[in-house]
Amino acid sequence: MHIFPSLPAMSLPGRLSSDPLVGQLLAVLREYAPSPAPLVGAIDQRIPVPVKQLLAEAPLNRVFARAITEGEFDDFEGRCIRLEIDGGQPGITLGFWCGRLRVVEGPGETTIRGSWSAFRTLAERRQDPDQLFFQRRLMIEGDTELGLGIKNLLDSLEWDFRTLVPGPSWREQGVPKHAPSTSL
Repeated sequence: MHIFPSLPAMSLPGRLSSDPLVGQLLAVLREYAPSPAPLVGAIDQRIPVPVKQLLAEAPLNRVFARAITEGEFDDFEGRCIRLEIDGGQPGITLGFWCGRLRVVEGPGETTIRGSWSAFRTLAERRQDPDQLFFQRRLMIEGDTELGLGIKNLLDSLEWDFRTLVPGPSWREQGVPKHAPSTSL
């Protein structure tokens, strides 16, 4: 299992981004570093739901903003799903209410369970989602119709990971961060 997410070349400073040894080191770490699941699971159990809501809801709603605006999630209004790493922890239960993805407490109507690497493969679109399920790397339990609907929706969407962390979009657009005051 992989501990380090894929790092785009631009995230490494200067010469490191083009250094083949750095690339090889990251590949070895991704391949052989232990899974962070036990550590994250232990931390996850101690984090109250309001903190999880604060940390997860805004980024999720930014990633899927276009799909939410276009009504792609409307069929899932009032429904809950749980995403779990093998073994049940860490996990997160998500719902969709009033045009927003929400982190909620408790079980979902359906659970999608898999390894860190399976969820990463799904998010990065390195493999067809159906193959991940047929290979049993991802499994659906509970309301399978809801689980398949979510899987199909996520497969059909363009995920905009650039919006996960609010960045200096004002710089990209050439707009000054603070507009000069026109009042006297």
